[in-house]
Amino acid sequence: MTKVVLVVAAALVNKDGQVLLAQRPEGKSMAGLWEFPGGKIDPGETPEVALARELREELSIVCDANDLRPMTFASHSYEDFHLLMPLYALHTWRGSPTPVEGQKLEWVSPDRLHDYPAPAADVPLFDELMKRDLHAEV
Repeated sequence: MTKVVLVVAAALVNKDGQVLLAQRPEGKSMAGLWEFPGGKIDPGETPEVALARELREELSIVCDANDLRPMTFASHSYEDFHLLMPLYALHTWRGSPTPVEGQKLEWVSPDRLHDYPAPAADVPLFDELMKRDLHAEV
């Protein structure tokens, strides 16, 4: 039986329509690959509450769970597990994204997302963001 792992991620969108990517640090699985910030949902958490917590822990920013807008999701089978990952858009937060866990951060225009090597589950999400007018989704 395949283990299903539920995680949540955010496409932080700045005023220029760029999206924040984080590079997985050395020592983590898939180190060096670029992904949307986020993480696992703890028992008893809603996806939105989990994502607000993860963004605070990973990036030192504060967001209101009500400001997270569902965009799309990834469903991808890796060798050892199946990943299910809702992706939310976020246009407003307090603080400046700061790499707390040793990751590198990069603001990327949607048409350049594929220039960044990413986990297989994230790649279709890049395609989805390229189709959207991120300014219109405020």
